Amino acid sequence: MKEIKKNMNGTGMHIGIVQSRFNPEIGAGLLAACRTQLVQHGVRVQDITLATVPGALEIPLLLQQMAQSRKFDALIALGAVIRGDTYHFEIVANESARGISEVQLHTGMPIANAILTTDTDGQAQDRMAAKGAEAASVVIEMANALKALA
Repeated sequence: MKEIKKNMNGTGMHIGIVQSRFNPEIGAGLLAACRTQLVQHGVRVQDITLATVPGALEIPLLLQQMAQSRKFDALIALGAVIRGDTYHFEIVANESARGISEVQLHTGMPIANAILTTDTDGQAQDRMAAKGAEAASVVIEMANALKALA
């Protein structure tokens, strides 16, 4: 039986990140943890491209363009959607996640969805470092798994 083993070596990879500017403090925390983890896995800082967009709903379109460019090995979505008093939270959370999944499946490009969806700012602050780092690890593992299949 052939087994594709977990490979966390990011050496030589080009990673694209699309970050929402809404909830900027949370975005900065996600990005710092993500970047640190990418570098720890061997991705060079100069091989990381960051693009920012107004909010979570705009992330999938830019991810799609990055994926179609074939300049990247994997992509990461960063942002935070924090519940308010209206139904808007559900729309933004659900539609941004759906859009990211569609881009990933239609392009074959691994994408880590690190858009936090929380009830409070405090919950987002508590989760931002772990989620940012997790996104970096996820895309490196998935990019390597796809390369192993080729």
